[in-house]
Amino acid sequence: MYQTIFQPLEWGGLTLKNRIIFAPTTLGLSPEQEEQLLGRIAAGGCAMVIVGDVPVGRHGPHSLYHRKGMAYYRRLCAAIHAGGALACAQLHQSDTDLLWLLGQAPGVLLGRIKPEELRSRLNRQAGPYITGLPARKVTRITTSFGPAAKLAREAGFDAIQVHGDRMCGSFSSALLNHRQDLYGGSPEKRSRFAVEAVAAVRRALPDIPIDFKLAVRQENPHYGNAGVLLEELEVFVPRLEAAGVTSFHVTLANHGSLTDTIPPRNHPDFGGQGCFLPFCDRVRQYTKRPLCGVGGLSDPDFIEAQLASGRIDCAAMSRQLIADPDWSQKVRQGQVSEIHRCLRCNRACLGGLQQHQGVHCIYEKENQG
Repeated sequence: MYQTIFQPLEWGGLTLKNRIIFAPTTLGLSPEQEEQLLGRIAAGGCAMVIVGDVPVGRHGPHSLYHRKGMAYYRRLCAAIHAGGALACAQLHQSDTDLLWLLGQAPGVLLGRIKPEELRSRLNRQAGPYITGLPARKVTRITTSFGPAAKLAREAGFDAIQVHGDRMCGSFSSALLNHRQDLYGGSPEKRSRFAVEAVAAVRRALPDIPIDFKLAVRQENPHYGNAGVLLEELEVFVPRLEAAGVTSFHVTLANHGSLTDTIPPRNHPDFGGQGCFLPFCDRVRQYTKRPLCGVGGLSDPDFIEAQLASGRIDCAAMSRQLIADPDWSQKVRQGQVSEIHRCLRCNRACLGGLQQHQGVHCIYEKENQG
C-alpha cells in the first residue's frame, strides 16, 4: 500500500533506503539526550537523520574544530548509523551580531526584555549586521564551509546540508540585505553568499551529496523575512545547482514568528498537511534534482500520494518523528492505527524549547515505556 514511501532513492550518489528523513531541528537538549533521541529516531526506520545547527566556525560548544565538538558529532553519527540511518550535517553560519547581543544582556537579566522580544530584536538586527560586514570577512565565512565540511566528513557524516537560512538566508533577502557590493542588490548578487558556500563544500568534497535548505519567503500574505522570494527562485535554483547542490530541502524562510516556520494546526495559512509543499511546486519548475518536502507531514496516505505523484521525492518530518520515532516501522508493518499522531500543539516541542527545557513531546512518557 505504501510502495513509494519504501522505495529506495538515489540521492546525490547515496542510496536512501526509503523516502523518510528526520528534518534538521534545534533540540536544546544535553548531548546525552540528543544522542539518545537521534539514535532512537534512526532505529525507528527513517532513511536519514539531518543533524541541525552544525557551525562552520571555530566558536561555540559544538565546533567541529574542538576536540569536544568532534567527539560529540562522532557519537551522534555512531548512534544514527547504529540505528540503520544515514547522517547528514546541516552546516550553518549564524547571523547574530554577538557584540550587539551582549549589550542586551542587562535588559534580559533584569527582566525588561522578554525572550520573545529578544528574538524579535535579533531578527531586526540581522539586516544591519550582514549589510555592514566587510566583504573580505564575508568571503572568509563562505570559504569556511569547505574545511567545516571536511571535518564533518571526518566525524562520520555521510552528507552535507547547507543551511539556506541564518546568514545565507539574510544575504538572500532584499528585505535584510542592503549591501551595494558584489553580495547585494540584484538576486544574482544576493545569491552569491549561498553559491560561494556551496562551491566551497564542493571543492573540499568533490563527491559528497550537498543538500540545500532552500528558505522561501512569500508575499500576499507576507511570511518570512530572510530567504528567497518565490519570484527569485528562477535565479537562485540554477545557480545553486551549478555550484554543486544535488538536492533541495524546501521550506518557509525564518526571521519571523516561530509559529510560522513551526506552524500549529490552527495556523491561518499553514495549518494543513504538507503546508509548505506549494513551495516545492514552484522550485520544481527550475530543477530535476530531488526535492524534499516538509511542513506538518504525518499522514502516511497523504505522504504516499505526494511521493507517488512525483510532487516530492522525500518527506521530511521533525515533530512527527519526535512524537513517534517508530512511524516508519509502523507504516511498513501495517500498524498505521498505532501511530502516535503529532497533534501540532507545539506544547512540549516548541514550548519546551522556548522554556529552555529542550524539545520534548506530550507522548514522551508513553514512548519511553
